[in-house]
Amino acid sequence: MLIVCLYVDDLIFTGNCEVMLKAFKKSMMDEFEMSDLGKMHYFLGIEVVQSTNGIFICQQKYVREILDKFQMRNCNPVNTPNEFGLKLNKDPGGTKVDSTLYKQIVGSLMYLTATRPDIMYSVSLISRYTEKPTHMHLSAAKRILRYLQGTKDFGLLYQTGQKPHLYGFTDSDYAGDEDDRRSTSGYAFMLGNGAVSWSSKKQPIVTLSSTEAEFVAATACACQAIWIRRILEELKFKQEGATTIFCDNISTIKLSKNHVLHGRSKHIDVKYHFLRDLVTNEIIDLEYCPCEDQVADILTKPLRVPTFVKMRKLLGVCSLSK
Repeated sequence: MLIVCLYVDDLIFTGNCEVMLKAFKKSMMDEFEMSDLGKMHYFLGIEVVQSTNGIFICQQKYVREILDKFQMRNCNPVNTPNEFGLKLNKDPGGTKVDSTLYKQIVGSLMYLTATRPDIMYSVSLISRYTEKPTHMHLSAAKRILRYLQGTKDFGLLYQTGQKPHLYGFTDSDYAGDEDDRRSTSGYAFMLGNGAVSWSSKKQPIVTLSSTEAEFVAATACACQAIWIRRILEELKFKQEGATTIFCDNISTIKLSKNHVLHGRSKHIDVKYHFLRDLVTNEIIDLEYCPCEDQVADILTKPLRVPTFVKMRKLLGVCSLSK
């Protein structure tokens, strides 16, 4: 959780946290020969800009490097990392491409998702076809690079003056995989006005309805919420009350709260009903949000340009120069 640590360290560290940070620095300097260089500016390819307005993290230099590496320096930019309505499959009859090159592109893009949740779904999607990539898959990968061409300087902005209140969004794309009909789960957690944790992942099971797919996604999201809450508690920012998770499926919310609906969900694996316990114990509060405000949509499916730009902004992804 590097992003959370940066955010807490420089935006909302007070009282005991400052003492803890100073004690840690002193113990490290006593144990090892080292110097305190002040605020972080660059770490493992992540650029950090700190000011009175907040913290901005990006990988602008890294984006330029991968564009150069794959001969895409002068490519034409596009507005989204994938076409609206794009559906990839194994494409058994397609023209095979160099799998080594394809894996290198996927691997390079995976590291970029550390500061770019806006490409998380696209990278997750193309990573499913590293075994036998075809021209169709390579074209999808190159489109992501073309998107990066126009958004090199984009990153995550964490503004000052925001309360350290954790909340999340969960969504799924029902039966979106054309090969095995599995759904894609997506979630994003916000602390203040910037994303601190996000995921886009194909579900491990085949679900029988959109409600079940959303329920499975919400359970994974709730588990992540518990982990983040524990991390924040270690950093002296214990979350008071339940963590709100926004979902755009009313049936899923009812299923998490109403045990009478068991007859409609008895085929769902028992482990996913862990969500009910979290809701009952008021650790998680699953609330409805309309589809047009569902930030996790950007992590589960290709979107139209206006919707994509809106969700990207809500995640806190932007450019300091704009």
